[in-house]
Amino acid sequence: MILGLSEGIPTMLKGEVAMFKMKPELHYAEDDCPVPAPEAFPKDDELHFEIEMLDFFKIKVISEDLGVLKKIIDEGQGWESPREPYEVTARVIAKTIGGKLILPSTPEPYFFTFGKSEVPKGLEMGIGTMARGEKAVIFVGSNYLTHSPLMPNIEGLEEVQFEIELVHFIQVRDMLGDGRLIKRRIVDGRGEFPMDCPLHDSLLRVHYKGMLLNEEKTVFYDTRVDNDGEPLVFSSGEGLVPEGFEMCVRLMLPEEISLVTCPPDYAYDKFTRPSSVPEGAYVQWEIELLGFETPKDWTGLTFQEIMEEVEKIKTTGNRLFKEGKFELAKAKYDKVLREYNHVNPQDDEEGKIFLNSRNSLHLNVAACYQKMGEYIKSIEACNKVLDANPAHVKGLYRRGMAYMLGGDFNEAKKDFEMMMKVDKSSEPDATAALLKLKQKEQEFEKKSRKQFKGLFDKKPGEIAEVGKDMGDGKNSGEIEHNDEAADAEGESNLSGNSVPDKAECVHEADQIGLLGRLWPVGRRFFTALGLNKCSIL
Repeated sequence: MILGLSEGIPTMLKGEVAMFKMKPELHYAEDDCPVPAPEAFPKDDELHFEIEMLDFFKIKVISEDLGVLKKIIDEGQGWESPREPYEVTARVIAKTIGGKLILPSTPEPYFFTFGKSEVPKGLEMGIGTMARGEKAVIFVGSNYLTHSPLMPNIEGLEEVQFEIELVHFIQVRDMLGDGRLIKRRIVDGRGEFPMDCPLHDSLLRVHYKGMLLNEEKTVFYDTRVDNDGEPLVFSSGEGLVPEGFEMCVRLMLPEEISLVTCPPDYAYDKFTRPSSVPEGAYVQWEIELLGFETPKDWTGLTFQEIMEEVEKIKTTGNRLFKEGKFELAKAKYDKVLREYNHVNPQDDEEGKIFLNSRNSLHLNVAACYQKMGEYIKSIEACNKVLDANPAHVKGLYRRGMAYMLGGDFNEAKKDFEMMMKVDKSSEPDATAALLKLKQKEQEFEKKSRKQFKGLFDKKPGEIAEVGKDMGDGKNSGEIEHNDEAADAEGESNLSGNSVPDKAECVHEADQIGLLGRLWPVGRRFFTALGLNKCSIL
């Protein structure tokens, strides 16, 4: 379009007739005018253009280069749109911009799986912005017209307009991203996804049928048969059902029915396995979410009522901890700590109860982190208690244990000794911890001497080779295991630095060898030997 019209037409209303007077540089005399003029055309004169605005409509830009555009004809329902790997049913008609029919309408809608290249790329991009029941025209340029079963022949097509009616789509979710745990919605639920799903810990009521993934689809449990027709009622977030089962139910709507295909590590290999389910078996559950109840809202509760709710959640967390489900237990403690941000004790007595409860929860979180091997995070959780009360005995003990497990023996010793100073009654626990600490140090020194044996017989410049030789030895696994904590400690100090290129990391690792990689631990080892680290290097 010539420049004058592209600037003038957007100022017009529907049905308006207007006259535009244009200087030559704004019409055909423009240097880069996209519209050629006939030879005898007076393009160097001022021209008058009479324009009638017949109609216009909104276009949704799908791709930034304007290669895919969408015009909505009829709005759809809801806001959820299909995405990979949803199963989509749509009516499709394809025409050239000139109106020539390329793909006529068929009696049956076209069915395809989103993300499988079963329709042209640009068409899939446009459908990915549509709601259920929506009708639209999607304009697709040649750059986005890819070969597909829908349109195998696209040669010579510059632009295609697709008339689309999104009849239906089935939500299919790859829960782990590797194709092993798949949730496929069979019957739509009631409400809007995901706002009306039980995303948070809730009391759930479900009917389900469990089947083995064999040729016969052997049913090993059906609530409607094996549970006297009663649904399964359980609280999410408490490890009461297999992990894959709960992950999928959290993304269901009330009255929805879904078919879940689950791998053994998310099914019954880490959960109480029914006698008819063999070890390592893939299973399939047909689940119907009947309904759910969200946790009680603390708004309006008295302080006593809040503390009663806290005790229930804490008890559940403690049970999960004893069962070895440390991540679930930590989630329970964290939930209460988040809610505590909105709790305001009214007097000193309530303040004391509240403070003790919050400290206890922080230390429980620290214990979970220790069991999960995340010692730095455990120390940070303890510091939330010790920053306010440096003489908190349990806080000192738990932080000391985290330091010890993380390989920082000096800091651990300080915390255990401080315990005895602030509270004489803690002396037995502190003494036992110091004894354990000494044993850990001796074990570490013994293994370090064994690993560094022969290091000092090498000539200068051969240290990197020593590290390489020792890394290839039969004890390399021990080195990696024993210095895992040291690596974690080093991570916290380096977290502010930029990450080097992968190739640079490999190159530096080859140069530094084992000694350099073990330096945080090696430093303590050399100090214990009474050697000067500079003279060694």
